[in-house]
Amino acid sequence: MRLLVVGQLNGQLSTAVKMAMSAGAKVSHVETIAAATHALRAGQGADLMMVDYRLDIAALIAANEAERIRVPVVACGVGADAAGAAGAIRAGAKEFIPLPPDAQLIAAVLAAVADDNRPMVVRDPAMQAVIAMADQIAPSDASILITGESGVGKEVIARYVHQKSRRAGRPFISVNCAAIPENLLESELFGHEKGAFTGAVARRIGKFEEANGGTLLLDEISEMDGRLQAKLLRALQEREIDRVGGAKPVKVDIRILATSNRDLIAAVKDGSFREDLLYRLNVVNLRLPPLRERPGDVLALAEFFVRKYAAANGAPERALSAEARRRLAGHRWPGNVRELENAMHRAVLLACGSEIEEAAIRLPDGQPFAAADPHARAAQAASFAAESATRDFVGQTVSAMEQQLILDTLEHCLGNRTHAANILGISIRTLRNKLKEYTEAGVPVPLPQGAAANAA
Repeated sequence: MRLLVVGQLNGQLSTAVKMAMSAGAKVSHVETIAAATHALRAGQGADLMMVDYRLDIAALIAANEAERIRVPVVACGVGADAAGAAGAIRAGAKEFIPLPPDAQLIAAVLAAVADDNRPMVVRDPAMQAVIAMADQIAPSDASILITGESGVGKEVIARYVHQKSRRAGRPFISVNCAAIPENLLESELFGHEKGAFTGAVARRIGKFEEANGGTLLLDEISEMDGRLQAKLLRALQEREIDRVGGAKPVKVDIRILATSNRDLIAAVKDGSFREDLLYRLNVVNLRLPPLRERPGDVLALAEFFVRKYAAANGAPERALSAEARRRLAGHRWPGNVRELENAMHRAVLLACGSEIEEAAIRLPDGQPFAAADPHARAAQAASFAAESATRDFVGQTVSAMEQQLILDTLEHCLGNRTHAANILGISIRTLRNKLKEYTEAGVPVPLPQGAAANAA
């Protein structure tokens, strides 16, 4: 994490900086709020600012906002009374750290405000396959297109790839192409020179230059307009960019990752996305399956979020009750991991007693979860059994492993082909073709429950 310290660096503030560095932060320092904005405008990126509470925090935040620079602020100070701390929070600081500093408090604030705590929680074989591919391609400099529904964790996997790459010690910069107005996105990405347009009072370094040496994530790339797509294509081909109003190109050394929840092939066909840019971005595609296709991850993620939000809210860490676990397993999660995270956050706050009961787990509109569908329960049980069975696959051939997984899943689904196909993530036609091969080879194949009874 990149920490920019603003204020006189002496005494207790210097000690706090050393503690932040011990917690893994990369620290830079300026003495005034004007110098802070100048440093950020010039491309000295920061994930968090630690600012002396006696400085004009409101003016610092306003100056940054005018440049569309949004870096959270933590105020700190020696001997500050309650009014001083409250004033810093009202001015826009996210937290206040009293000095002399406490190492654990500083580490906790850095983690909470910067939100760097995004570990990969993976149990399901479908997601394990994605992680295996990510591990394989991370050391290269190849562009990667990460696709999947909204909320599946595309930015999380992008950060994972960066951390596994040779650029891990360099910046990871993320730009949400859908969140920035079209007329501002060009300046945000490529920067601008002083006087390039009304309001350009000084040179501004864009995200391409800020990410130099590291990784640039273009989130929701499908929302970029055609003119900018052409400029991006040139930047990818030539590894150089043109600032708005600039007289000469600027060389950059970055790796590009991009995400999209839209079908970009369809976007190419309807003319809203350039085919040549798609080829440049999509050297490797990482498709993240929706949560309903990776049922083995549901409870593992739920337990992680319970621990995370219990700690964040000072609440006791409670286990999920058996019925709560069944209802979580039976929900289809249209909002994917994001919906699950929010549900667990609410559950931690609403839970009473020694366990998190099903009544504490609510839908986004506040309604309780419906009782889990019996078929969903059977499907979840089958997926857990299939996940457990994978532990015994070491040493087998791929075809033997596939056969065992299919037959075990089918058996736990009581022979129901449709449920088994859904769990396995394959079409019913593919499943039937596989079962036909096994039958012809003399391998016993479980019959549907009703058919088995009739055969008897």
